[in-house]
Amino acid sequence: MGLNPSATDPNRQKLEELARLGWYHSMELPDGQLVPGFQSLDVLRHRLAQFPLPADLHGKRALDIGAWDGWFTFELERRGAQVMAVDSTAIERFRIARDLLGSQAEYRIGDVCRLSPAQIGHFDIVMFLGVLYHLKHPMLALEKVCELSTGMVCVESFVTDDGADPAAPPLMEFYETTELCGQFDNWVGPNTACLLAMCRTAGFARVQLESVLDHRAHVTCYRHWPEIENPREPAPYLTSVENAATRDRAFSSANDDYVAIWFNSPRANLAAADVFPRIGPYGSHPVFLRNIGGDCWQVNCKLPPGLEPGRHAATLRTIDSAWGNSARIGVDLPAEQRRQCPAATVCNIRIAIVTDGKTWERNLVHTGIDSCLSLWVSGLPEEAAMDGIAVWLDGDDLPAVYLSQPDAQGLRQINAMLPSGTQPGDYTVAVAFQDTVSEAVPVKLV
Repeated sequence: MGLNPSATDPNRQKLEELARLGWYHSMELPDGQLVPGFQSLDVLRHRLAQFPLPADLHGKRALDIGAWDGWFTFELERRGAQVMAVDSTAIERFRIARDLLGSQAEYRIGDVCRLSPAQIGHFDIVMFLGVLYHLKHPMLALEKVCELSTGMVCVESFVTDDGADPAAPPLMEFYETTELCGQFDNWVGPNTACLLAMCRTAGFARVQLESVLDHRAHVTCYRHWPEIENPREPAPYLTSVENAATRDRAFSSANDDYVAIWFNSPRANLAAADVFPRIGPYGSHPVFLRNIGGDCWQVNCKLPPGLEPGRHAATLRTIDSAWGNSARIGVDLPAEQRRQCPAATVCNIRIAIVTDGKTWERNLVHTGIDSCLSLWVSGLPEEAAMDGIAVWLDGDDLPAVYLSQPDAQGLRQINAMLPSGTQPGDYTVAVAFQDTVSEAVPVKLV
């Protein structure tokens, strides 16, 4: 049914205003009337059908960036989501349609590159359709979108190819003026490989190309790795975590920080696609993997956007393994807070001796590459295993890389690797086992 307001229609003025404004999205009103737009309902539904969105979104919070007339906003709301719509400028057609549909969607005006969780919170689902190529700073925008999301992001963008060549190098065109379709607000044209690479680089764990239709690529981006129900391989063992640039344990969400993780894995011939790092709740796509001898590996990944200030567990798994042990890293912590040990119940574990792991000097540990701290402790439960033990150097959580059997005095040796960028100075060291911790003792790093 087309738009045909009767003289008695209480919404007559609004409907006449709709017809006067001209629409990009078609809208079906509750009474069955159709507000015709440039894109038909079939076209809009087909665009949305490219993504694996559930039909039932009750309990989900969704964000529609670049909502325009609002059809996608209202469709997510119809499926049960609590929806916020954001656009760079106020669109009167959106406000009119929201009134006619009785929508409760929140409407915000803002630049995607300036959005933050502090302003609008986090979202289970984010729609980012037909926006990317309109932006001067597409990479920054994708990072912001990733930061706002906790689950799934649906990205649709103009691309310069049909996506048929999986070996195509990532390339992007830049349009200084009106080269693309005669529009001044079209700035970039990535090819499909470039769009996928940009989504991975923004911080998403998984990036899935769904389709390319008429030079429009549809990509689903996920913040989490899939879980393995019945892992068949042994879990990797994480031995050390550092800031890949500064080589210390300080991480900032305001910087483009990358995390370097060292681990042991019995799986031979690992490739980057076989390793799944996770920081806090979010997965992170590997950007670098190398074997450093035997079963020892290093993997680097981006610090996931959207982490709250505090300590977050870093861990990883391989392609068919369970998650390995973890080490906590501090994100956006002031220096004085970063050097405070996390709270835990003080137990009967006692540190008897502290030495350098190579020179065996007591209470004096040399910093630098391959720096190692050795402790001899009493009071560890007999069943204590290496993957349940951490050494706390001030606030840094260092995984145990060696645990001996008790000696004649009942002491067990624990070794832990220091971040290679750790600065010399006076520190305290403690041993944590599960939810308990020893009294801290002093140690000097030189």
